[in-house]
Amino acid sequence: MGKGKNKEREDKPRKSNKGSNGHHSKGSHKKGHQEVKYSSITKFNFPTKLVMWDFDHCDPKRCSGKKLERLGLIQNLRIGQKFHGIVVSPNGKGVVCPDDKEIVETLGAAVVECSWARLEEIPFNKIGGRNERLLPYLVAANPVNYGRPMRLNCVEALAACFSIVGRDDWALELLQHFSWGPTFLSINREILNLYQECTDAESVLRAEQSYLEMIEKEKEERKLNSGNVDIYEMGNPNRAYESSEGEESSEEDEGEQSINNSSREVLVSHISHSEEEKEEEEEEEEEEEEEEETDSIPEIAHLQIS
Repeated sequence: MGKGKNKEREDKPRKSNKGSNGHHSKGSHKKGHQEVKYSSITKFNFPTKLVMWDFDHCDPKRCSGKKLERLGLIQNLRIGQKFHGIVVSPNGKGVVCPDDKEIVETLGAAVVECSWARLEEIPFNKIGGRNERLLPYLVAANPVNYGRPMRLNCVEALAACFSIVGRDDWALELLQHFSWGPTFLSINREILNLYQECTDAESVLRAEQSYLEMIEKEKEERKLNSGNVDIYEMGNPNRAYESSEGEESSEEDEGEQSINNSSREVLVSHISHSEEEKEEEEEEEEEEEEEEETDSIPEIAHLQIS
């Protein structure tokens, strides 16, 4: 028997393609990419507990949730695990309100890391918890959905939750890890202040409705104001800088106009003189022709008589 033939092989354990959250990855990760995994003794560097359910829909390099995980600020839960803190989720029934502050400070907050375009793939019945919440009207500042209402990413959703319950310090602590992060608070400052003045979910919804009506009214007023402006009276906007020159430009225009008029008069005068001279020459030629004809008549008559 040859060496090594028919040798019993030990069955090697098959590698699983499941992610750290317990579900199969759909190939969104590049080869060689490894998720940061934490053991039960991992210490998370944030004043309250932060968790997420990551469904691997996003580019790891651009995913805010994965960046928070790499920084040791958030824990990734498996499908089937529930959470007792505030869960910011599209599946929520009420909205985050200042009354949720105690729950956030003691039990923490959670988000669902997934794509807005693939919400139908999320098993919401296997994640979440008893304190699931929606977010009221806010505008995204992340590079993917900048300026779009209600298209927040994970870090923005968590920051919004903290800000609404009055913990702007926690919100900024998360957002400062992103170059665009603090912009989220600045562009939503007015509406966040309104939410912070509320108490329960109903008062937050009333503040949201009032704010939306106000911005809609301002939008209509801008349309009306822009519609009353006669664009033909505005002049050329590309030459608006000339208005600052004022009288100097007017005097120069008048000078140029007088020069042009003088040139025009000289040209007309020259043309007139040329036409007169031409007429005189034609008249002289006609007179000479008549004289020649008159001189030739007697000679012809004389020849006939003789």
